[in-house]
Amino acid sequence: MKAEKHLIGFSSHFIPLIEALVAACHRHYGANLVSLAIFGSLGRGTAGPESDVDVLIVCRELPRGRLARVQDFATHVEPTVEPILRSLADQGIHTYLSPVFKTTDEIEAGSPLLLDMVEDALILYDDDQFLARRLRRLQERLAALGARRIWWGERWYWDLKPDYQVGEEFEV
Repeated sequence: MKAEKHLIGFSSHFIPLIEALVAACHRHYGANLVSLAIFGSLGRGTAGPESDVDVLIVCRELPRGRLARVQDFATHVEPTVEPILRSLADQGIHTYLSPVFKTTDEIEAGSPLLLDMVEDALILYDDDQFLARRLRRLQERLAALGARRIWWGERWYWDLKPDYQVGEEFEV
């Protein structure tokens, strides 16, 4: 698994959870699953014992509305990983899943979420490189704008166009 090479040190405790999550998503979403990626602190390799697992699930089609998507995931995917979450808690790692669900159309339309992923996403599954290509296009656009991710302590923000002039319009 690609994650094993990326998750070193403390974050390696999450590998069994990630492996179970990938398998459960494949079982439930099947051919509808397009991409699966970890982002946030786990994607950056800076997760701690209280970190959540930010996961992006991209499917061709999903139930309409966030609550329906969450309920579908809670019913069909979470029960598979629940024993691993309990095992991690027994080891002092109190984590939980923070899934984000998007259709391919929603990803192509763009989302500020992708800014969180452009440098730190750990892509676990990607049919036809869908997410990798979308993130690469965003990365190229950010480079063309001269955008910079600026760290402020443990947090960061994007300066999307450092040479911005008042009244100027630009698109990311």
